[in-house]
Amino acid sequence: MKAPLLDLEPIHTPIRDELRQAVLRVLDSNHYIGGPELENFEREISAYCGVKHAAGVSSGTDALLISLMALNIGPGDEVIVPSYTFFSTAGSVSRLGAKPIFCDINPITYNIDIEKASKLISSRTKAIIPVHLFGQTVAMPEIIQISQDNGLHVVEDAAQAVGAKYKNQMAGSIGTFGCLSFFPSKNLGGIGDGGLVMTNDGNLYELLLTLRQHGATQRYYHSRIGGNFRMDAIQAAALRIKLHHLDEWTKIRRANAAYYLDRLKDLEIQRYIQLPVEFPENFHVYNQFVIRTVNRDALQQYMGDHGIGTAIYYPLPLHLQECFRESGLKRGDLPESEKAAEQTLALPIFPGLTNEQMNIVVETMRRFYASV
Repeated sequence: MKAPLLDLEPIHTPIRDELRQAVLRVLDSNHYIGGPELENFEREISAYCGVKHAAGVSSGTDALLISLMALNIGPGDEVIVPSYTFFSTAGSVSRLGAKPIFCDINPITYNIDIEKASKLISSRTKAIIPVHLFGQTVAMPEIIQISQDNGLHVVEDAAQAVGAKYKNQMAGSIGTFGCLSFFPSKNLGGIGDGGLVMTNDGNLYELLLTLRQHGATQRYYHSRIGGNFRMDAIQAAALRIKLHHLDEWTKIRRANAAYYLDRLKDLEIQRYIQLPVEFPENFHVYNQFVIRTVNRDALQQYMGDHGIGTAIYYPLPLHLQECFRESGLKRGDLPESEKAAEQTLALPIFPGLTNEQMNIVVETMRRFYASV
């Protein structure tokens, strides 16, 4: 493939020896779950994100789930979520017997429409989950204000936004909880699965530590119903290495985005595509570089035929998924989410992508639109 959507090889090759040493260090320690590697990683990423506490867990999905468990979210409760996002945002709510209340999105940022979210609050609403989609944060002061006005908790889904900022506040550091994912394709990806929950509340942090070990405060003594949400030491060790390189990789992603924005602006002027917009108060980390076009499916086919990797995030909004049919929402009810699902396409943006590859992406798109 001339330009894959993602290639981890150029990311891992320069740090291969560091990663090997980290894995061997864990093997030699005979401490494979939690332990010193995890504790050190939690301290280091807490400092990076500007929060008091961090608890490593088994996945980004489990980070959301354990956060909602810590807030006693359950049957009869409602949690407001965007419809245009990855499944786990709403799936974690449903797994606890609560009801996800789907909200439409802002058509420019693809993040939750805060004004519309405020109108969905009811006496049963217990929390709101703003998703910092594609690497750009939601306007968190507005979210915090409506949550405070209505006595709600805020669980930030920052799975795609580690290192992103809103007015110099890191994504995930502002709400009651902030959740990260370390799935290998993320900006800070592990060598397997993993996640993290951040909080500035010491009592909630202690509760997270209990919940991630089946609700046990000491072995075989359980004060709560928790789960097996522990992070492997190998993941923590690898993430410690990668965290030192995250700012460098973010700088490259932003440079790649700037290249696309400059080279594709004429296609936007001609109204063939809509490019991502970074708002002035935001620091975008471009987990994905997502364009929008009414010719999405044809463009993706053409790009693939010419060796360009692309992806659709997400082809069907959550309110139209079969498993959420009890929401009562139908096609047309959340129009911006539906249009985004039909029109958006992610281009290659990863560190290690060469200028030559990006030029191939741009020129292939130009040839496509010249023939439309």
